[in-house]
Amino acid sequence: MLQCRRVINDVLETVDYVAPDGRIIFRTCSRERDRVIFQMGTADPERALTVAQLVENDVAGIDVNMGCPKEYSTKGGMGAALLSNPDKIESILSILVKGIRRPVTCKIRILPNLEDTLALVKRIENTGVAAIAVHGRKKDERPQHPVHCDVVKAISEAVSIPVIANGGSHDHIKEFPDIDSFQQATNAASVMLARAAMWNPSIFRKEGLQPLETVIRKYIKYAVKYDNNHTNTKYCLCQMLREQLETPRGKKLHAAQSTQEICEVFEMEEFYKETMAMLDKRKAEVEARKQEVDDLSEEADVIKMAVRFDKRNYPPQVTPKMYLLEWCRKQNLPQPVYETVQRPQDRSFSSTVIVAEKKYKSTFWEKSKKLTEQAAAITCLRTLGLPEGKLSEEKSLIHKRKRDDKEGWNGTGDPDDLSVEAVHKKHSIAQKNN
Repeated sequence: MLQCRRVINDVLETVDYVAPDGRIIFRTCSRERDRVIFQMGTADPERALTVAQLVENDVAGIDVNMGCPKEYSTKGGMGAALLSNPDKIESILSILVKGIRRPVTCKIRILPNLEDTLALVKRIENTGVAAIAVHGRKKDERPQHPVHCDVVKAISEAVSIPVIANGGSHDHIKEFPDIDSFQQATNAASVMLARAAMWNPSIFRKEGLQPLETVIRKYIKYAVKYDNNHTNTKYCLCQMLREQLETPRGKKLHAAQSTQEICEVFEMEEFYKETMAMLDKRKAEVEARKQEVDDLSEEADVIKMAVRFDKRNYPPQVTPKMYLLEWCRKQNLPQPVYETVQRPQDRSFSSTVIVAEKKYKSTFWEKSKKLTEQAAAITCLRTLGLPEGKLSEEKSLIHKRKRDDKEGWNGTGDPDDLSVEAVHKKHSIAQKNN
C-alpha cells in the first residue's frame, strides 16, 4: 500500500489504490465508505500511519491485524508475531489513534496464559483504540481446535471498550441464531465472522440463509460489475462450493482462467456480455469527457470558432488553406503549421493551425483530416478579417500575386501550395473552354 497511488475510477465508480505495476491493491466505493474497515498488516508505526492517512477518507475505520499466524505475515514481524512484542503493539496503535480521524481497532489472538492475555488487552485499551477483536485461539491453534470462549469472556469483563468475539465459524455458528449464542457465550459486544461469512454471506440474514445458488449468482454479479480480479473471485466461489468442488461444475470452476470463463461455468454468459458492453460504453463516455476537459485546460490560448468547411461554397481548387498560405507569404511570415489529433472513441479529427505564433481551431470534430485543417484555416482567416475564397466574396478581395509559370498548377502536388491567382486563372480558362 505504501507504493500505491489513489485513483478515482469513473468507469467503475470506485476508488482504486494502484501499485506501480498497475495492480489494484485495494478497491472500494462510496456505498462502502461508512461500513468497510481497512485491515492492515504492519510491523512499523510510521509506515502504518502513512498508509492509514492515505486511505482514511475512503473507509469507516482502520484495523491492525495482530493475530494472523501464517508465515507470510509473521516472518515480517506482523500478525501474531506482534503478540510477543507489546511495546511495538502500543507504539503502532498509539500513533494511529493520534494520527488519523477514523476509529482505530486491532485484532489479536489469546496468549498461552490468561494473565498475560489480560495484561496485553489492558495495555491495548490504554492506547485509545475504539474496540478490540479477539480470536479465541492461541497462535499455534487452528480451526480444528476448540475456541476458548471462556478466555474471550474474561477479556470482555476486564476492559471497558467493546470486545468483538471471533473464531466461532467452525463449531459454533451455522446459521443466524448461532451468532447470538456465540455472543452470549463470550459476553462480547459483537461477533466477527470470516469463514462462515465466506461459505455463505447470507449467514447475516435474520430471515435465514439464502440458497447457495442465489448467493453465488449475486456475488458473481458484484465481481463482474466491479472488475474483481478473477483469481480472487474464483477463490471465494471455491470456498462457497466446498463439498461440491468435485462435481463437474466444481471442476470447471477450478479450471476457469478468467472472469468470463467463471460466468460460463454458472451459465451467466449473457450477463457478462451485457455488463462488459455497458462498461465499454461508459468508458468511452468518460474518455470523451476527459478529452473535453483536457481541451479546455490545455487550449486556453487557442482561438476557436464553430465553423466547418463546405467545398460547395468555394470555386474548384480554391480553399481557405490556400488563402491563408498566400497571406503568410505576402506578410513574410512562416507558412502555417497544422497540428492534427485523432479522437480514439470515434476516430474523428481536430486540427489547430499556428500562424504568427498564435493558434486557431474549429470547435467541431471532423471525419476527415483535410476537413478539420480547412476549418482551422477558416477560423484564422475570419479572426484576422481576411478573405477565405468563398464564391460569395468579391473578386477584388483576391490577393493578386504574380508568379513564375513553374509555380503554377501542373496537375501534381498539393493544390493548397498554389497561388490564389494561378488557381483563379486556371478556373477562368476552364470556364472559357467550356
